[in-house]
Amino acid sequence: MRVALISDLHANELALEAVLADAAGAGIDQLVCLGDVATLGPRPREVLARLRDLGCPCVMGNHDEFLVDAALIRSYTQVPVVVDAVDWCRAELGTAELDFVRSFVTGLDLDLGGGVTLALFHGSPRSHMEDLLATTPAEALDAMLAGRRGTVMAGGHTHVQMLRQHRGTLLLNPGSVGMPFREYVGGRAPTLMAHAEYAIVTARDGAVDVQLRRVPLERAALRRQATAVAHPIAPMLDAEYA
Repeated sequence: MRVALISDLHANELALEAVLADAAGAGIDQLVCLGDVATLGPRPREVLARLRDLGCPCVMGNHDEFLVDAALIRSYTQVPVVVDAVDWCRAELGTAELDFVRSFVTGLDLDLGGGVTLALFHGSPRSHMEDLLATTPAEALDAMLAGRRGTVMAGGHTHVQMLRQHRGTLLLNPGSVGMPFREYVGGRAPTLMAHAEYAIVTARDGAVDVQLRRVPLERAALRRQATAVAHPIAPMLDAEYA
């Protein structure tokens, strides 16, 4: 059983298509999206339509919930450009698209056979706004995991790929498809990398393999996509991909 995990697409259609092609070439059996699908980037409708056509399970990320609960984002950030970008995205989407976002689940558990289980969320099992990091102390992790366990536990949110062991469990962050960060930013302005990130979890006869994958992208193509639409994050993306 080979499961591809994608997260933090952020309306980057070019990156999503590159990851889907790479995952298809790797011979995956299932695709799961860990949230933050449509905000901050230039192609929200197209990315949502692609996910809907794929029919893959989607976990609710914090930015997904910001779309269906307009007041919630202000409990997370007051940065004007981020708030404006979420408001712009919501205005771009129709009722059917927002209903699709509402259908996302808060978490998901998969049985991969042979005693291997995969527990999926966005930030942490406790909250889609929490940062689960390579440096998070073990005692803090225990609280964040909220009693949930799996052979592999995976979430996104930080835009930084990660694989660590915690009390026998593998904790995984597949990174960001649409906006991979060079380093953890903790609310600061990020530096973006010109590739798309995801992960593949393989289970065979009780054995587990985790691959962190990076798919190279052309900066010029990313820049063209980012600036083809007058959205609030376009100037930042233009500068990042220059």
